[in-house]
Amino acid sequence: MKDIVPCLWFDGRAKEAVDFYAATFKHTKVGHVAHYGDGAPMPKGSVLTIELEINGQRFLALNGPPVFTFTPALSLIVNCETQEEVDHFWEKLSEGGEKQQCGWVKDKFGVSWQVVPTVLSELMRQATPAKSQKLLEAIMQMTKLDIKTLQQAYAQ
Repeated sequence: MKDIVPCLWFDGRAKEAVDFYAATFKHTKVGHVAHYGDGAPMPKGSVLTIELEINGQRFLALNGPPVFTFTPALSLIVNCETQEEVDHFWEKLSEGGEKQQCGWVKDKFGVSWQVVPTVLSELMRQATPAKSQKLLEAIMQMTKLDIKTLQQAYAQ
């Protein structure tokens, strides 16, 4: 097996979604664009799929009719090195979407993202059960995650 590529179903908005992600993430490559032909569920000539790569992770954006919707049961994690990165992706990905608890946002296409500082994973790997509980309590009080608050919770 070579790799696993998530396929994201956009209700007629695949091109708009790809343009949005390309503007949001610096290291984005847009690849091959396939179009519908005759007898398809979408108009002939409209976008069928677009290959997309964000920071080395490949995706396929599928332009389908309004049949399926995204669910928060599957989310994409954006690992951020600094608070500035957290702030940037938090604001960009929630534009026209929804800011949620614990570092989650839903973008304007319904895709759920977790905007997470990398320090959180580092702290969790080192944490005792008591420190893990303190981190969890701090996370549950936040919408956008704050690195200083996480570090303070861990230090308690």
